[in-house]
Amino acid sequence: MQLAFLFLLLAGPFLILTVAERWVSGLRIEPVKRARVGLTAFFLFTSLGHFIRTEEMAMMLPPSVPYSVELIFITGVFELLGAIGIWIPRLMKLTGLCLILMLICVLPANIYSALNRIDFGGHADGPTYLLLRVPFQALVIWWTYFSTEQKWFQRGAEET
Repeated sequence: MQLAFLFLLLAGPFLILTVAERWVSGLRIEPVKRARVGLTAFFLFTSLGHFIRTEEMAMMLPPSVPYSVELIFITGVFELLGAIGIWIPRLMKLTGLCLILMLICVLPANIYSALNRIDFGGHADGPTYLLLRVPFQALVIWWTYFSTEQKWFQRGAEET
C-alpha cells in the first residue's frame, strides 16, 4: 500500500501534466520536467517521514549502525535538499547523482528491515516485500537519472 502511494507521488504529477498538456492549448512541459515534478513530490514526502517518524525509521537500521537517529535526520535533510536542488540548473546533475547514490546506499536498510520484519512501511511482510521494494527502488533510481538529465550511458554509446 505504501509503495502504491509513493508510486502515485512519483508518477502522478507526470501523468496529470501530460493530460493537462493535451487539454490546455499552448501548454508545453518537457517530459523531463514533468518527471522532475513527481520526483520533487516524492522526496518532499519521504523527507517528512525522516522528521515525523524518526524512531521507527531508525529501527530499519541494524543495531550495529551508530547514530541511527542522527543518520535518519541527515538523510531527511539530504532528501529535502535534493527535492530543491534538482530545480537549480547548475546543481541539477550533481544533485541527481547524489540522490542516486543515496538511494543505492539506503537499499540495504530496506533489505535488513524486510528480512527482520520491522513494522514500518511494509517491511513487516518480510522477504516477499522485497519482490516489490527492490524493483521500486530501481524505478526511483531510473526516474532520478531521467529527471536530472544524467547522460552516463549515452556518453559511452556516442564515443563508439
